[in-house]
Amino acid sequence: MNLRRDVFQAIADPTRRSILMLVAAQSMTAGAIASNFDTARPTVSKHLQILTECELLRSEQNGREIIYHLNPNKMKEIADFIEPFRQMWDDRFNKLENVMKAYQKKISNE
Repeated sequence: MNLRRDVFQAIADPTRRSILMLVAAQSMTAGAIASNFDTARPTVSKHLQILTECELLRSEQNGREIIYHLNPNKMKEIADFIEPFRQMWDDRFNKLENVMKAYQKKISNE
């Protein structure tokens, strides 16, 4: 049975989000990534496995080392999914801001 990991469960973990931020800035080896955390290297390796299975990271064999790269296409898929929700909340906050401004103007005119 081929189990597919859910990308949103993957990014729900703060350590995995931190790994994504690190690799977004620069492609890195597992050792370099692990050196940024106070957890055991096998724990970081498990996080890398999950991120790779979700296609958020790509791995490239370079001699004996594996270099991890951010997969911008998969990140864009996530951003595209989230965008309508961001727009909805922006609209709601803008409406609230307009109501508050109107209320403050009304109070200052009294």
